[in-house]
Amino acid sequence: MAPVSVWGMMATILFVAALALYVGAAGSMTASFAGARAVGSRTGILLAIGGTVLHGAGLAAFTAAHAELPLVGLAPSLCTLAFLTALFLVVTSITGESGPVGLVLVPLVALLLAIALLLGVEPAGQPLAFSGVWFSFHVLLAFVGFAGLAIAFGAGLLYLLQFRALKGKRLGRMYRAFPSLPVLDRLGRRGVAVGFAALTLALVLGWAWTIRFRGTLAAADPEVIWGVVTWFAFAAAVGVRIRSGADAGRRAALASVIGFAVVVAAYILLRVFVARGEVFL
Repeated sequence: MAPVSVWGMMATILFVAALALYVGAAGSMTASFAGARAVGSRTGILLAIGGTVLHGAGLAAFTAAHAELPLVGLAPSLCTLAFLTALFLVVTSITGESGPVGLVLVPLVALLLAIALLLGVEPAGQPLAFSGVWFSFHVLLAFVGFAGLAIAFGAGLLYLLQFRALKGKRLGRMYRAFPSLPVLDRLGRRGVAVGFAALTLALVLGWAWTIRFRGTLAAADPEVIWGVVTWFAFAAAVGVRIRSGADAGRRAALASVIGFAVVVAAYILLRVFVARGEVFL
């Protein structure tokens, strides 16, 4: 068995290689959109797939190096969240017509991984009260929830741009390059549905453990506050989608975009003013 340091070095190399492929994918997709060419988009998807494979291998090497899943601490958590978002995007791109959503999400994945690398993808080094298999399920489900919201955000943003182009009868490059409104709406619905279900299960698991062993809901915990804010952002998006009407798709897309912005803003505010250096994502 290779020494821990070798696994750690391998993880870093794999993460850097994955980041390079993500950047290449983003560039290829952008060039494809600028030239309205499908070949560049396919190349971008292939590069994103390669980056996702190397990213996943890097996470496996991190686990082998440190004997723990990369779920605790800012850098490991951002790294895992970036991977799940990329995986979600790749799966939807392979099975549908959602490749152009990568114009929004691949740069986001690259940014998250770049921040993680700059911070240093290392174990948090702090003992956790809530740990073990149930903790892993709790965090992974939460990450799937956030990745689902990111997918809904990307689809929603493109929906709004496409809707505006159609309404203004500007059927140019954007109209030809972006998926149709029904495809974007369907992708956004899937992202919200999967993300909302996963996040709800994550919160139930976390609260069940907290009530069982601490006898409290830990309502003042920054992670709990952020989870609740995210859940309500999802709930609002779901509520908008339930309502029918001629403008339902646009309102649902807008709700996903606003919800994502609220979740990101809440995270930044909580980490800066409430967490105060404690382990928080």
